[in-house]
Amino acid sequence: MHDYVFYQFYFIYYLSITISKQDKMARCYLIISSLFLLLVALSISPSYTFKIKSASFLSPKQVMTPGSVADPYLFDIDFPRGHIGLKGFDAEVVDQDGNPVPLHETYLHHWVVHPYYVRKGLNLSHLDTPRNLGSSPDYILVSNGGLCRNRVRQYFGLGSETRKTSTYVPDPYAIEIGNPEKVPDGYEFKWLLNIHAIDTRGVVDKQGCTECRCDLYNVTVDEYGRALEPGYKGGQDCCYDKTQCRLRNGFESGNKTRTVYLKYTVRWVDWDSSVLLPAKVYILDVTDSWERSEGSTGDNQEHFCHVEYDVKPCKTKGYGGCVDVKKKSLMMPFNGYIVYGVAHQHAGGIGAALYREDGEVICSSMPKYGNGDEPGSEAGYIVGMSSCYPEPVKVTNGETLSLEFNYSNVIGHTGVMGLFYILVAQQLPGPESSLQAHSSSMGFLAFLAVTVAVVVLIVAVVYRRKNREDGYQSLST
Repeated sequence: MHDYVFYQFYFIYYLSITISKQDKMARCYLIISSLFLLLVALSISPSYTFKIKSASFLSPKQVMTPGSVADPYLFDIDFPRGHIGLKGFDAEVVDQDGNPVPLHETYLHHWVVHPYYVRKGLNLSHLDTPRNLGSSPDYILVSNGGLCRNRVRQYFGLGSETRKTSTYVPDPYAIEIGNPEKVPDGYEFKWLLNIHAIDTRGVVDKQGCTECRCDLYNVTVDEYGRALEPGYKGGQDCCYDKTQCRLRNGFESGNKTRTVYLKYTVRWVDWDSSVLLPAKVYILDVTDSWERSEGSTGDNQEHFCHVEYDVKPCKTKGYGGCVDVKKKSLMMPFNGYIVYGVAHQHAGGIGAALYREDGEVICSSMPKYGNGDEPGSEAGYIVGMSSCYPEPVKVTNGETLSLEFNYSNVIGHTGVMGLFYILVAQQLPGPESSLQAHSSSMGFLAFLAVTVAVVVLIVAVVYRRKNREDGYQSLST
């Protein structure tokens, strides 16, 4: 409707300038009609779209040296406060001068943001982790809708693809946070940020370091001091905070200390239930161990997500080349409508899809690889994932949806991921919603303005013909 009214505005304005200057009254009416249409067009946009706010913040600084790893949990980060609806969260790594840092120098393995409640007056340090938070009555993690009970409970999170992946929540939906009625007595609502960055300057094997191959980090225990599982070749258990990836022989790392930040931009609206509908975040993991059994409900407690897996190199090319295909079917524990979806993959990924049991595709998310050196287009890295904005897809409680993640396995990969983010709304906009009613009334006014303009044009043409037939010629002034 908005574009239609603008089109009519330009149409009527064009008519007004093509009519002879002698038809002053007709020109006047047409210009007034076009201005009226312009005002209508500007007022048709939903009022809350003009209230979308945006603010950019910097994380606490991270000091990096060649081969180093930063994987801190940063508590009480700067974030919009109050009862709001999140509309998007974008991020990138920048240096101390605010310049974007390319992935081939500092690889962004992932970042995640997570809301939590903390007892008033209590401050958390970077030494506290979500694992510890979950075991203390002083801290309460606010998890997403599911499905994993043990990990990936964040609200937003991406990796190398962050610069060119849309996280915008479609209208009229938003992720509701900060509702004061949901904050437990004696607690405050805050946000934590986990950044996992790997400095690959001067390393012996950039891909091996970004895939966290254990032999390149020379570790035998995980960040909690537990021995690595037999056969574990690579993944986050080998590239945790303060570990070091092997540098090339002879590489001089002196005077190469760099300070970096995660620059993140939050878009939000003040919560208004008259025009906004809440959407919940769900994250589906292709490594989920869930299996259907008698009495299964699909509840979070039935799910254990491994998050990472290895892709073995192919021995012989199959149909379509060397492609590793991993699938998982999961029962949905909710009723709702999928309004957004995007996958998260690592280098080597060639696409993912979410579909129904009958094969109907709900969302396909494809990677975009860079082809240069500049930030946002680094060759060999995934710099974006396509996001889906489908017509709302209805899902019923107990329905099974299937995931499929594809990786090229011309060479092997360690610690890859297969996560699918979806936003689920519990309801759709009603036929009599204030937003639609507003648009309908404005549409009627637009139709009325166009009708008046056309009538004025017809009268002007008839009047001019009659004058000519009577032999009269208007005098110009």
